[in-house]
Amino acid sequence: MSADRPAYPSDVSDEEWALVAPYMALLREDSGQRDHELREVFNGLRYIVKTGAPWRFMPHDLPPWAAVYQQTQRWLVADCFGEVAGDLRAVLRQAAEREPEPSAVILDSHTLRFSPESGERAGYNGAKRKRGSKLHLAVDTPGHVVALHVTPADIDDRSQVGALTVAVQAETDGSV
Repeated sequence: MSADRPAYPSDVSDEEWALVAPYMALLREDSGQRDHELREVFNGLRYIVKTGAPWRFMPHDLPPWAAVYQQTQRWLVADCFGEVAGDLRAVLRQAAEREPEPSAVILDSHTLRFSPESGERAGYNGAKRKRGSKLHLAVDTPGHVVALHVTPADIDDRSQVGALTVAVQAETDGSV
């Protein structure tokens, strides 16, 4: 957190930053291309995620919304968040005295209600009588996410099993 602004509840703690910083640093911290502190950019992303605010509603004491958005896109392309989630899942499994990679997963789906931000992603799930999006999940037996796909709600669960199994095999190096 920058010393010249008050903290937001969404700001990353020192312990959290120590965990995720190695994953987020696509360039060296002293890189000439960096205009904003990486931790402040991450705080901006967390603000948007936690509040659900549109990008352009980013507070002025955080980096500009465009800088946070562009860096987030770089992180998504580099699969930084997937790497953090995968390594954290392995650590949690080892802490529970399990193998780092799962040997079994559970596939499930959940329909989320429509919101204006859903846009074209929204569909109508007749079985649930909901308009919105559907999360297709693969979790290991303790419940840690292994793979996730978001589709319109009218997409059949069976049609996503193949895509989920491919994602699970890639994520677990074929251990499932």
